[in-house]
Amino acid sequence: MNQPLHTVSPAAPSAGGARAPDAVRRTARRTVLWSLAVSMLAAFAVSAYALVYPQRMPEPVGLLVEDLTGANPHPIVLRRPLAEPLSGLAQLGKQIFNDPSLSASGKQSCASCHSAQNSYGPPNAFPVQFGGAHMTLAGYRSPPSLAYLYRQQGFSIGPEAAETDIPPDLSALAAQAAGTTRAVKTAGAAPAAPAMVPQGGLFWDGRVDTLQEQALGPLLNPVEMANTSEAEVAHKLAAAKYADAFKAFFGVNVLNTTGLLVAEAMSAVSRYEFEDQSFHEFSSKYDYWLEGKARLTQAELHGMRLFNDPNKANCAGCHLSQPSKDGLPPLFTDTQYEALGAPRNPEIAANKDPKFYDLGVCGPFRRDLANQTQYCGMFLTPTLRNSANRPVYFHNGVYRTLEQVMDFYNFRNTNPDRIYPRDASGKVVKYNDIPPQFQANVDVVDAPFDRKFGDKPAMTEGEMRDIIAFVKTLNDGFKPN
Repeated sequence: MNQPLHTVSPAAPSAGGARAPDAVRRTARRTVLWSLAVSMLAAFAVSAYALVYPQRMPEPVGLLVEDLTGANPHPIVLRRPLAEPLSGLAQLGKQIFNDPSLSASGKQSCASCHSAQNSYGPPNAFPVQFGGAHMTLAGYRSPPSLAYLYRQQGFSIGPEAAETDIPPDLSALAAQAAGTTRAVKTAGAAPAAPAMVPQGGLFWDGRVDTLQEQALGPLLNPVEMANTSEAEVAHKLAAAKYADAFKAFFGVNVLNTTGLLVAEAMSAVSRYEFEDQSFHEFSSKYDYWLEGKARLTQAELHGMRLFNDPNKANCAGCHLSQPSKDGLPPLFTDTQYEALGAPRNPEIAANKDPKFYDLGVCGPFRRDLANQTQYCGMFLTPTLRNSANRPVYFHNGVYRTLEQVMDFYNFRNTNPDRIYPRDASGKVVKYNDIPPQFQANVDVVDAPFDRKFGDKPAMTEGEMRDIIAFVKTLNDGFKPN
């Protein structure tokens, strides 16, 4: 039998052991020459095509397909909270949230420090807000945003425990975790196992677990709304213009029962924060990009890649950027606690006392974990959603721009003189807002904090600009085409 035309072995023996006829050998040689000619023509065509249409050539390894258009090549469907009319209880909560008559000064409401126009964060660039009976007392921390808290779990330490009616002994759990090697947080990997650090809870130190408890805190804080007792709060609620709504919901006797009235009022506020979609819009450019309804610019795409790069910014190690497996939008926080060593803010009145330190989880405002000094200096990792619109950053409002925040992450370890002040002798005072005995708690293992003094910083100026460009895509209010 004749061999197929693609055979390139003209000297192959026949079944009887004789040599192949000359005609077959000539056919085989012609086939080889033809194949070479075709290959050369194809190579020439590919080269010419590359010169005319270079952008259509295969991308180098590591360059994503969406770079050409800015579109997400794998769009998904996000599961947002349903947009429904507010319940009657939530409508009552909205009135309470915006009522300044509930403060000692008569000038401060929840909305005064948690402005709807500022993603329910502070309305100005003051490092802390002023309150008290005469609105002259400075707070201690910058108000955190109330947005995107609807999925926040209660404060806990260690792996999630089985549900029980008995509250966990946090001090015992913390003692058990003491000495445990801290898990390294790496972007692109599964969230770090919380064996060492706490997670969940509300406020910067996680001292309450529910929106209801959080709503009550400022009402009784002497430097905020400054009521002296729950009875004083109840008296103001009973005199409010919406007092009849309490009777309609909870009966006529509710206005005469201090504890019940205050509890139901705070429950109404929590329902407002849970139901009103403005607290969790998920309407950012990034959300629409995930769904294939928006395109990112080259700078935004590059910034996103750096944000998720474990060897660069590594932001996604703590600010989780991926949707859940069932389509829940990312919250851009792992809700864990970190000691970052942000510099001391001299603009805070309390910091004029050199002995005063705000140590987050271990005090001074949270007292149940005061003895768990391995947590001193740790504060809750906030969401980065709408952070580009925030006027101040970190728990002490020490920075006013994202550029300053990026410099902190990039230069804290490699060039600390760019971050911290110098003492009288000219020595850089690193981690100057944490007492020396607790400075070992500061994160030096997660990139980019794994760099050492004198090392090359993780990011260039251009890379930091692109990361900021990506962070701006997390602002709500984007209108897709």
